[in-house]
Amino acid sequence: MKKVERINTVMRYINNRAHFTISEIMQEFNISRSTATRDIKEIESMGMPLVAEVGRDGGYYVMNNSVLPNVHFTDSEIKALFIAFMATRNQQLPYLKSRQSLAENLLGLLSENQQDDLVLLNQILLFEGTNPHNPDLLDLSDLPHPTLEKLIQTLLLDSYLLITIKEGKEISSYPIFLLHLYREKSLWIIEGFDLKDEKRRIIPVDNLTNVEPYPTKNRVSKKKILEKLHKQQEVYNIVLELGPRAIAQYKKYHPLKVSISYTNPYQTAAILKVFINVKNPEELTEWTNWLLFLGRDIKVKELPEEVLDDLRERLWLFDA
Repeated sequence: MKKVERINTVMRYINNRAHFTISEIMQEFNISRSTATRDIKEIESMGMPLVAEVGRDGGYYVMNNSVLPNVHFTDSEIKALFIAFMATRNQQLPYLKSRQSLAENLLGLLSENQQDDLVLLNQILLFEGTNPHNPDLLDLSDLPHPTLEKLIQTLLLDSYLLITIKEGKEISSYPIFLLHLYREKSLWIIEGFDLKDEKRRIIPVDNLTNVEPYPTKNRVSKKKILEKLHKQQEVYNIVLELGPRAIAQYKKYHPLKVSISYTNPYQTAAILKVFINVKNPEELTEWTNWLLFLGRDIKVKELPEEVLDDLRERLWLFDA
């Protein structure tokens, strides 16, 4: 953990306790006594009113239960923050009203010159989904799914959930351990471990009708869940390296279960690993079409012979 990140975390830890000791800080953050002492002194210099207690069992407490000191942003940090706001418009993120009021409050704290810089950036920078005739930073109207915020609030308290979904006319309930909540291809997706069928389950949030904590006494531990998932993990039979043009094509469209891992910080190279059922003609055709869609900017590391044969046949027909 970097020093700045650690000190911020220590500050939150301290502020949530009536009393703490150096030994507790050392144990909680796995740091030496000298590092803990330096961190405490630096936090005091930032304005947090700490009072030291002498004696064998002495420690520190925050005077009058004071809150964290004011946070000051540099010009670069302010620009980074508002560019992040611009880039996330029309993404159907949760807490829309809070994001809007946060942007308004931050703007009110800035100097006139800083506000002018942000207005100019707002006019020049256009992100996907932005109306160029109305690039208003505060015009946030991308309402998320109505159950999304409830889902987040529930999973913050407990990852063991009972979710109810509607697919067509059918309504089903599943007890799951939530692994990830992610957004892909303009859809919010729940990735969870089905506690009843003991398998991974992918569920679009758009199908969600209700979510609540799953009341069970004999819960499977997270460690055992991950062990079972690891045993069930399928072997990859497609491994590709993607260049920048292939990555651009991937972002335009990709199968739902496919994800890439970037291999450099500029996101101009990535690796894709997936398993497909080559015995399924429909799945085989879908993948052949998609590989052709990705274009020439790919390097094949591993590919089933069935896919290669299908590609050769398609290319031969095209040349003919």
